[in-house]
Amino acid sequence: MSIYPYETEPYENTVTIDEYLETCVDVPQFLEYCRRCTNYEKVWSCPSFSFDPVTYFKQYTLLRIIGHKIILPEELTSREIIKEKQEVLLKDLLSTPKSALDSEMLRLETETPGSRALSGGSCLYCSPASCARISGEPCRFPEKMRYSLEALGANVGLTVTKYLHQKLEWIEDGHLPHHFILVGGLLMK
Repeated sequence: MSIYPYETEPYENTVTIDEYLETCVDVPQFLEYCRRCTNYEKVWSCPSFSFDPVTYFKQYTLLRIIGHKIILPEELTSREIIKEKQEVLLKDLLSTPKSALDSEMLRLETETPGSRALSGGSCLYCSPASCARISGEPCRFPEKMRYSLEALGANVGLTVTKYLHQKLEWIEDGHLPHHFILVGGLLMK
């Protein structure tokens, strides 16, 4: 649990898969971004995949987009944080709300027959260094591991702007943004 207090605000919208594919999904572009990531082909929740992401989306008719805005305390946003400490701080700040979002998505999947949850970012169940994919073994937690929107080629920034009517903020000049937004989804028949 984070040692810093934070507030959360929920956001939600539902869109047809056809519209979402047309407006927010560009698999080749986002696959290029994924190739630059250290998790590429090292964790089961990340590309490359043995399936086509567009075909994966098209198994469903609707996407329920769920965002959690994590509002950071002023004590963090008002001071500069050296680059070397940012990653540790972000992990501390976001691990609890990310875990909560992923749990919510799995709960919604259980409650919605024929649906499939999409994670709010990278997988939480193994560290990248211990994922079974590295040794060519199957996922150890297939009942929990889910793909994220970005892993399937979606533009999460555009998703947040267009469908949640919010704006992503980024770390700038060593200062944390006022908020982060975690985004998950529920693919529905």
